Amino acid sequence: TVRELHGHFIRTNRHKNPNAMSQVIESYARSPPSIDKARFAFSEIEAPTLALCNHMIRGLSRSDTPADALHVFDKMCVTGLRIDNITLIFITKACGRVTDVSFGRRVHTRVLKLGFGSYLYVCNALIHMYGCCADFRSSRRIFDEMDEKDLVSWNSMICAYSHCERYEDVLAVFQMMRAAENTKPDAVTMVKVIFACSFLGESELIDRFVEYIDDNSIEMDVYLGNTLIDVFGNRGRLEMARGFFDRITEKNSVSWNAMLIAYAKSGDFVRARKVFDEMPCRDVVSWTSMITGFVQANRPDDAIAVFLEMTTGSSEVGPDRVTLTAVLSACARTGRLDVGKTVHDTVRRTIANPDVYVLNALIDMYCKCGSVGEAMAVFRGTEAKKDPVTWTCIISGLAVNGDPENAFRLFSRMSLLGVKPAHGTFVAVILACVHSGDVDRGLAFFRSMEKDHGLVPEMKHYGAVVDLMCRAGYLERAHDFIAGMPVDPDPALWTMLLGGCRLHGDLVLSGIAMEKLRGSEESKRVSGYVLSSNSYASAGKWDDATRMREEFREFEIKPSGWSCLQ
Repeated sequence: TVRELHGHFIRTNRHKNPNAMSQVIESYARSPPSIDKARFAFSEIEAPTLALCNHMIRGLSRSDTPADALHVFDKMCVTGLRIDNITLIFITKACGRVTDVSFGRRVHTRVLKLGFGSYLYVCNALIHMYGCCADFRSSRRIFDEMDEKDLVSWNSMICAYSHCERYEDVLAVFQMMRAAENTKPDAVTMVKVIFACSFLGESELIDRFVEYIDDNSIEMDVYLGNTLIDVFGNRGRLEMARGFFDRITEKNSVSWNAMLIAYAKSGDFVRARKVFDEMPCRDVVSWTSMITGFVQANRPDDAIAVFLEMTTGSSEVGPDRVTLTAVLSACARTGRLDVGKTVHDTVRRTIANPDVYVLNALIDMYCKCGSVGEAMAVFRGTEAKKDPVTWTCIISGLAVNGDPENAFRLFSRMSLLGVKPAHGTFVAVILACVHSGDVDRGLAFFRSMEKDHGLVPEMKHYGAVVDLMCRAGYLERAHDFIAGMPVDPDPALWTMLLGGCRLHGDLVLSGIAMEKLRGSEESKRVSGYVLSSNSYASAGKWDDATRMREEFREFEIKPSGWSCLQ
């Protein structure tokens, strides 16, 4: 073995001989786990040869420390060691991996000075390097000047454009490639072409290129197959996605997860679960995809069940930040404080520095489960990590749980600390005003949005103010506020006013609100007619109440739906 050979050279004092050590260093350098052994053996050579330096540059360019290849190249230049095309190919690849375009240009200059500018493989490496460094113009200039191009040349140019998100150029070069003689696209080409079409929303082109793949017998390798599963899964074309999945002879974890995600996104959890159960090896993406799929489909109980299966069953895979954030959202929706606390314990045990998304999800979960004290404890423990969402979650939670004064205090502190409030923050603080009944304060917050923070109010902010006024009995002000809006009010705002009229017995404004709603989609729901009819009935105006009920039947309005509490 190479280790025995290396040991023999050390015992015979030949470990500093560059010729003797060439085979040892080459063998070490070609194996990523042995790159440190190659580095050590190379460091003992007093006068490395071109072959030894090339072995090291090649190995380091493929390792986790490609920048070290640049140091070896620099030493070659300083010592005046001869450089050949092999050196240039692999040092160029190293420049691409570390995205050091300055060093790459120095290498390019050497390529030209040494007369390697017409070497096919050197040019391919330069195209690739400039593409990795987002300099697609240099890539294209080299590509256009090449007298000879092979498949790697075309793929390198296509990959350069793809890396720089020049997707229309990807398709243009592909069309040129198809017209060129003696060059046939392969799976690498088609991965980038399909991805470009997907980004550009060219669904018809994708279908045509799938036919092209079949007509030209392009091998469906795992990377092309995974790309097609993802693209067709996102388009909801599950049978096509499944067809590509079945065609992959050697599936990897990405293949299984892509198929699972496609089914979960479409809401087909029977087939998603079947794929999940058939997977030869489930990773954290597999578990998280099932959990997030259930959350997005508004099936939080199922999401929690999968999480508990993951953490209490035989699975050796632990949750990551995405998993934890998703299941905390499920706990918030269902009020499962017990599971939420279990998740919090998992966060404490497994994540040294939880990111802001996990912390925000914890605060939101505790607030929605009515545990404001726990939410405040999490909030206080995130002093250096708070973002506007963090502040919004806690302000909203305090408001909903009946503590508007602390919500106001935190909003003020947020401003003092220079944290810019978001649109949602103002919804939360106006909601706090709803719970405190402070209409003037709510209006002050609303006006400060644009005046002090440059935030244009959205319909949800107008709705929050109208709700605040109606609950406090300021119906005339609510009407004037809606009528004075700079944008067309959503019918839901008139429905809010109608509800306020029912609560406070204002028949005049109730009629005005109903007229505004008449003919709108909102009026074709139960709420508007029932509220108006109830207003008249409460005032003893039975004829008007009956008329509202008759109009309700005339429109054949269906009930809005049922609601239940567990």
